Amino acid sequence: MVEEDSVRVVRCGGSELNFRRAVFSADSKYIFCVSGDFVKVHSTATEECVHILQGHRNLVTGIQLNPNNHLQLYSCSFDGTIKLWDYIDGILIKTFIVGHKLHALFTLACAEDSVFVIINKEKPDVFQLVSVKLPKSSSQEIEAKELSFVLDYINQSPKCIAFGNEGEYVAAVRDFYLSVYFFKKKTTSRFTLSSSKNKKHAKNNFTCVACHPKEDCIATGHKDGKIRLWRNFDDDKKYTYTCLHWHHDLVMDLAFSVTGTSLLSGGRESVLVEWRDATEKNKEFLPRLGATIEHISVSPAGDLFCTSHSDNKIIIIHRNLEASAVIQGLVKDSNIFTGLMIDPRTKALVLNGKPGHLQFYSLQHDKQLYNLDIIQQEYINDYGLIQIELTKAAFGCYGNWLATVEQRQEKETELELQMKLWMYNKKTQGFVLNTKVNMPHEDHITALCFCNAEKLENPTLVTASKDGHFKVWILTDDSDIYKKAVGWTCDFVGSYHKYQATNCCFSEDGSLLAVGFEEIVTIWDSETWELKCTFCQRAGNIRHLCFGRLTCSKYLLGATENGILCCWNLLSCALEWSAKLNVRVMEPDPHSENIAAISQSSVGSDLFVFKPSEPRPLYIQKNISREEVQWGVFVPRDVPESFTSEAYQWLNRSQFYFLTKSQSLLTFSTKSPEEKLTPTSKQLLAEESLPTTPFYFILGKHREQQDEKINEALESELVQLPLTENIPAISELLHTPAHVLPSAAFLCSKFVNSLLLSKETKSCEEIPEDVDMEEEKESDDSDVENDFTEKTQDTNDTDLGEDIIHQLSKSEEKELRKFRKVDYSWITVL
Repeated sequence: MVEEDSVRVVRCGGSELNFRRAVFSADSKYIFCVSGDFVKVHSTATEECVHILQGHRNLVTGIQLNPNNHLQLYSCSFDGTIKLWDYIDGILIKTFIVGHKLHALFTLACAEDSVFVIINKEKPDVFQLVSVKLPKSSSQEIEAKELSFVLDYINQSPKCIAFGNEGEYVAAVRDFYLSVYFFKKKTTSRFTLSSSKNKKHAKNNFTCVACHPKEDCIATGHKDGKIRLWRNFDDDKKYTYTCLHWHHDLVMDLAFSVTGTSLLSGGRESVLVEWRDATEKNKEFLPRLGATIEHISVSPAGDLFCTSHSDNKIIIIHRNLEASAVIQGLVKDSNIFTGLMIDPRTKALVLNGKPGHLQFYSLQHDKQLYNLDIIQQEYINDYGLIQIELTKAAFGCYGNWLATVEQRQEKETELELQMKLWMYNKKTQGFVLNTKVNMPHEDHITALCFCNAEKLENPTLVTASKDGHFKVWILTDDSDIYKKAVGWTCDFVGSYHKYQATNCCFSEDGSLLAVGFEEIVTIWDSETWELKCTFCQRAGNIRHLCFGRLTCSKYLLGATENGILCCWNLLSCALEWSAKLNVRVMEPDPHSENIAAISQSSVGSDLFVFKPSEPRPLYIQKNISREEVQWGVFVPRDVPESFTSEAYQWLNRSQFYFLTKSQSLLTFSTKSPEEKLTPTSKQLLAEESLPTTPFYFILGKHREQQDEKINEALESELVQLPLTENIPAISELLHTPAHVLPSAAFLCSKFVNSLLLSKETKSCEEIPEDVDMEEEKESDDSDVENDFTEKTQDTNDTDLGEDIIHQLSKSEEKELRKFRKVDYSWITVL
């Protein structure tokens, strides 16, 4: 049973991995990245998330290794705290309360008890770089109020701040200005580029900065794609800079290698450029990385690089510019046109992500499973180009079919529309294009749905469009003399008084089809496609339509744009009840009669869970989100919950997920956020702090089961041995310094004898004394007698059959008798 007060709204992943630069561990085994108010620890070898560091109450804005202990990590957040973590064990060590909103974090090896942060002072657009002294204390939470001013008028982005030459100076860029502060001299030098609006200087803006680790050299990136290398900047008059130019658009980030021999740059071209020896002629490229490079990081060991991209992924790259691993998060497109869907096969969350792709995302492990290329065209990153957009998608027949709609409209009268139907291939374990329909409608498609009835003989798809028609598509035989095949064709076209068709959905048994035509809901018989009845409340256009399920299958629900929720009884063809509710999301639970509706108010979004049979809600929760909720979906549980309260029983068989306007993915959870988000790899870390691999979960559990069986067998068969901690020989061996111990040959016999059982202890298989005396007498017999006895014994064994246990021959007993005087049963426990 789960307590009622344990149910709450939690963020369930999908946060930005590319919000800040990723950080490598000192040995390059782990990579750290911010993820909302968490810090994720991934293995660079397996890509698995081995820890989630949770403790901040707001967005994490910076992470850095502790320069004095490479097994510890600092993090800062908008909540005004700096936290110190042991990332190997995932333990929070200390919390330093600064009090200000922290935008970035920097650490220096030469500043042992201080870190540098970017804070906001009074005015919203004025940021300062300050040094924070971290006091030493044994308490868990410590106030760190001692701040020292370093630089003013800086950019809040950490890409615009860099420390150089082992911490001798710090460089900051903003707009057209470069500022350099020297710690020893405590002076600041400022350099300005021309900001005139002519073509030559129109895009001189600074975008990022990086400093050489061992020399006085500063690299700056600019909006025009140029990279400037500054030298002699300790003198305001004698400074010089040289230009490197390859990027056609702004430089997003820069990073020097550990030795400083190479400079890395990236931008919107999705190409990582390595400038060797800081010369334009000597450069290498790693192209086709898939999306704009937002950040570049270098491991302390110098053997790995990583790039963070605008499609929420991190690519780990070897020193020879070969990609080795990809950590992919939930891709957040500017608009989620397809809504949230669940793949019936994998239980993965499906929505549009990369341009022209459907992404399959694991909610359990908070990582992307794979992408399905729908448009199958190379994406061109050009802001002025009108792209083909994936607008609709739907699963049918328990995941065997997938329907997608893509469109492109350059002018109002030039609509390009295409519908594709994909069939699941069991051999390739993926979807294969089956049918392509050009211009299935004359105007935009507003909805599409499959008939998912259990006893459906022929798969059926319905599409609704602004052209005033809905079309029924069925699967037909498309075989020819060369091969057997199936394809989709249009079977019926329906309309209602030239109104635009805006919604469509099938009843649970597939017998009825509901199609919304602006303010009117029409009901059609799916066998004859005959119009049965219409419902009209004149309360605005229908925004959402859905049938009730199970015992409530006789009801039809509709939500209008004017804020009215209506429930019609299909048996009486009358309005059952209505309520004034501004419904933005309405989703039925596929495993119960419950329906979740999210309404929008001036304060935020509210959740209502109800059954269509009665207007009284089962559950209400106000302000589940301060922003507008755009999509929602029920996900069936693998293991049902055990709520007994009527208010929470709607969570027993399914879990409800919803997506906000800022694309935060939230859910109602019965577990703490740490239990919800922690992957299995955190629970079962490999030995010696190595990252857990998928093979460990297969072989490790099998090995544990074998060990348990062996231990049970030994406990039932073996004699209890004395505890080793009470044996003087072992204590002397373990606690005596190695350099004063005698030789191992001398200690061996003493050590082994200390492990033997005493003579007073009898083993479970010890033979009585009279048998031993008889065996000693028989040992004086000749070898001939032994041979005769062996033959006789073999004959007797054959005659008596399987009931007689095999006995040792005289020769075998003679050999074993030598070892009977000493009990070696202790060996079995080693």
